[in-house]
Amino acid sequence: MTYKEANNISIKDYLNSLGIQPVTEKGSYGMYRSPLREDNTPSFKVDYNANLWCDYGTGEGGTLIDLVMKQNRCNAYGAICRLEQGETASFSFHGKDLPERDTKRQAASPIEIRRIQPLQNPALMRYLQERGISPGTAAPYVQEMYYRIGGKPYFALAFRNDSGGYELRNPRFKGSTSKDITHIRQQGEPRDACFVFEGFMDYLSFLTLRMKN
Repeated sequence: MTYKEANNISIKDYLNSLGIQPVTEKGSYGMYRSPLREDNTPSFKVDYNANLWCDYGTGEGGTLIDLVMKQNRCNAYGAICRLEQGETASFSFHGKDLPERDTKRQAASPIEIRRIQPLQNPALMRYLQERGISPGTAAPYVQEMYYRIGGKPYFALAFRNDSGGYELRNPRFKGSTSKDITHIRQQGEPRDACFVFEGFMDYLSFLTLRMKN
């Protein structure tokens, strides 16, 4: 099963396979009690059309793979393996049709962007240093974003992806305005090698280590 195939599996069907049902449904989306934490009120939204989720209680969200990673505390490869094998006896992912989704149809992001600016926030630079990443090395690649979720203000490191969205990260939040990969091409002659990183923090760690060496 590929990354794309895994994310084409319906999040609604996946949650149903775990015995998790929406508390309310309104056409194109359902509101659930969060499967990631104690949740007395339904604050976990699943957009059926875009096949994306958002936990308004934490501000996190993303694709099915993101959800499985959060639930099982594993990486993307581990999440795909779990989906491929099937998590419960009542639901099997094997042989399930995986229709191509309309990539032009995007869910309205719960993240309201207020402003994006060059990296200078002391708290974010301190966070990078705590992760062993040099802020000076990171600055050409990341910015800082100020945004709102449900009217509450937040800020985070922002790493632009190929769809024009941003991957966001701070000590308490990992999410995105819209998910995609990011290609970074090195200058000079074409290379035969391609380095693949699970997330932009891994990439920044690699750059920091390379500069030290």
